[in-house]
Amino acid sequence: MLYAQTPAHEKRRLFRERLASGELLRFPGAFNPLSARLIERKGFDGVYISGAVLSADLGLPDIGLTTLTEVAGRAQQIARMTELPAIVDADTGFGEPMNVARTIQTLEDAGLAGAHIEDQINPKRCGHLDGKAVVDEGTAVKRIRAAADARRDPNFLIMARTDIRAVDGLDAALDRARALVDAGADAIFPEAMRTLEEFAAMRAALDVPILANMTEFGKSDLFSSQQLADVGVNIVIWPVSMLRIAMGATERALDELNDVGHLTGKLDEMQHRADLYELVDYEDYNRFDTSVFNFSVER
Repeated sequence: MLYAQTPAHEKRRLFRERLASGELLRFPGAFNPLSARLIERKGFDGVYISGAVLSADLGLPDIGLTTLTEVAGRAQQIARMTELPAIVDADTGFGEPMNVARTIQTLEDAGLAGAHIEDQINPKRCGHLDGKAVVDEGTAVKRIRAAADARRDPNFLIMARTDIRAVDGLDAALDRARALVDAGADAIFPEAMRTLEEFAAMRAALDVPILANMTEFGKSDLFSSQQLADVGVNIVIWPVSMLRIAMGATERALDELNDVGHLTGKLDEMQHRADLYELVDYEDYNRFDTSVFNFSVER
């Protein structure tokens, strides 16, 4: 009832243990707190909170318009509803290195298990669009060093994302990833890798976990979990997939209302009321309320 029973520091510790095992951990993207609960219910390993999804939820493009307050607030709402660890997209850290340090402590306080900071310039772009630009290595290193120095819980995962593959090629991405690990990154998110061989090359170059982004309509082919595990990937995310599916279904339902005036033909596609009540622990709330509200008002 209410929020997760596992404290944030324990989620982080357990997440680090799982990550150290070398197995592939699956983190679908949650577009709201309720979807995070469903991700947990379906047996996944963690929850990913995408900056693109948070932007879209506000009706904004993913170009760095969201603030730390908005991201931390929504990420907290999502993370606290599940026993699973949650990783959040912290874009470029919301400013200079001192801002990056504040970002990490704010996200720790919000109950996240980790965050990734990227090496794009501001204003940033979606990682799978053309026209990206990255900062120089020194600036990227300063961001990660500030993040690593600022955290108070050593189990909070500092992940460095690099977008340089799409700008300067794979060799540049390998060099940048090594420099970011030396700066204190616990894991690497190599964005917009094109082939399994590129993921394998990144795996061979690094001694820290790596993440694969399986976003639709992007630069990477949509590899299966098993394919990614076979080349040594440690975390796979589907950042926007659940939002895309939900919005696609919503659009089709609205078309149905326009065309036929009711949704009788869509009932099989809906989450049943009983399933929703189970997911939100409706009966537990009812029992709690009944046990507390046990007085009567005299007339």
